[in-house]
Amino acid sequence: MRPFGIIACGVGGQGVVRMCNVIGEACATSGVAVRTGELHGLAQRSGSVVIHQRIGERSISPLIPYGEADVILALEPMEALRHVNFLKPGGTVITETTLQHPPGETADLATGVKERYVSYAEVIGALRSVAKVVELDALAMANEAGNAMTVNIVLVGALTALEGFPLGPGAVLDAVRSTVPASAVEVNERAFALGRQTMAADGGRGGRPSGSRPAGTAEQKR
Repeated sequence: MRPFGIIACGVGGQGVVRMCNVIGEACATSGVAVRTGELHGLAQRSGSVVIHQRIGERSISPLIPYGEADVILALEPMEALRHVNFLKPGGTVITETTLQHPPGETADLATGVKERYVSYAEVIGALRSVAKVVELDALAMANEAGNAMTVNIVLVGALTALEGFPLGPGAVLDAVRSTVPASAVEVNERAFALGRQTMAADGGRGGRPSGSRPAGTAEQKR
């Protein structure tokens, strides 16, 4: 069986590392081989963060070649677009819908190099031209769960409902429980369930699940 490849991305401070730690822990407790490669040095606030994760016995290196990732799990849509060349043909992008414009783009806007911010519709349109895209208003789900900081666990829950994902939801949920502080277990359980349920409503095949944000509205949140 070929390794299942995940590109997890976002910006510094969003919890990309925690997201992959949960998946890695679930692999370890399930007896499934996993290799993880982190991009170090750029994980400051607002900096681009990307982690490669390969699940399966045949994975030799943690780094995923271009065109071979099964899924991009993105906490920020522009970061999904930045790394979309790693996605295999027919692969899926699961992304939160809130843009976080990088400081460089704001500087270009302030100095007149650019006339406006890139819009959410433009980012999603570019992604949809090359991939199946699941748009999740994970921030709203995290708030519903009780803590906005659980956006990453919402996405982990959604990942467990993706067709072809090699780990069972129970093992991943147990990993969530063991990697978050004891005081935060219940809120993370709710976040996980909301992400999984919303993704499952689409059958786990990719597309826009019910309850997700319509394209073109998230650019209002900067």
